[in-house]
Amino acid sequence: MSDSAKPGEKPDPGVEWEVEEEDLEAAAKSGKPPRRAKRYRLRVDREYFTVAETTLKGREILLLAGKTPPDHFLLSQKLHGGQAKKIGLDETVDLTVPGVERFMTLPKDQKEG
Repeated sequence: MSDSAKPGEKPDPGVEWEVEEEDLEAAAKSGKPPRRAKRYRLRVDREYFTVAETTLKGREILLLAGKTPPDHFLLSQKLHGGQAKKIGLDETVDLTVPGVERFMTLPKDQKEG
């Protein structure tokens, strides 16, 4: 069996995967680590997106969700268990790490709370 893609790389078509697509929210809620997949389904606010990358920058997640310009938005990652972690624009998020449940955005001109 081949190794999975390195962080930031698209998966190699020659790699053997456990599943075609892994739903990160479902994996986190079940308490299981995400399986190796060709694509990862992630939730940003109330919408779902599918990506082939194993890692994304905060800026890329905001652009994927149509939050432009990205520097006008805050991004946080909800982890299994209810914890939230702020994600910077240039911060890398590893989608293969156990517990990544979903992402939430907030316009910077709106107060958090």
